[in-house]
Amino acid sequence: MNRVYAALFLFGYLLVSCQPSKPIPLPKLGNYDLVYYNKNGIQCIDTVYPKIPAFNYLNEDSIWVSNENFKNKIWIVEFFFANCPTICPIMNQQLKKLVNETDKYKKHIQFLSFSIDPKKDTPSKLTEFKHRNGISAKNWTFLTGDEATTHTLGIKHFLTFAGRDSLSAGGYAHSGSFTLVDRAGYVRGVYAVTNFDLTVNQEEYKRLLNDVNNLIKYEYHAK
Repeated sequence: MNRVYAALFLFGYLLVSCQPSKPIPLPKLGNYDLVYYNKNGIQCIDTVYPKIPAFNYLNEDSIWVSNENFKNKIWIVEFFFANCPTICPIMNQQLKKLVNETDKYKKHIQFLSFSIDPKKDTPSKLTEFKHRNGISAKNWTFLTGDEATTHTLGIKHFLTFAGRDSLSAGGYAHSGSFTLVDRAGYVRGVYAVTNFDLTVNQEEYKRLLNDVNNLIKYEYHAK
């Protein structure tokens, strides 16, 4: 009889261990609010996280686009400027790598590059930048618009620093991080992939790639 129980236990263990692991939802980031309310005489609390607000920008083809153009997709976002002599070229190389490594999920992913220097980064300049850097992915869009709005959008909503700095090369300072946003508009991760010493943080890149894959599987049930 003990052999029967042992065999059943082993079968059950193998059955469970062979099941594909379910992706774990990523945390939502940002300054949240607590909303108190009564339900059937019981006090309840909801945690309300901020969503990325509506925005309108010109893309590299001189077409006005908004967040609605990219709805129901997962976003991977950077803030950069085309004439950046330091950190931006490394950031874009890492994004190109990520585009290639997530190619099978490209219909679910949108890469967005917001220019923090819109006076110089006109649509035609952004198109030149894409050609010069061999960027041809259909799901990678470059955006240019109001400078102050863009800086606020980066700092307050995408949780990455971007702003003017006369002491920095090119006149702007920004972090080398990427922001991951789910298809509902919630920030799910910020990844300092490029260091200020112009090296690549491989652990942060791996974390970003892993979180993108998990978020895709969690939201789209993709394999």
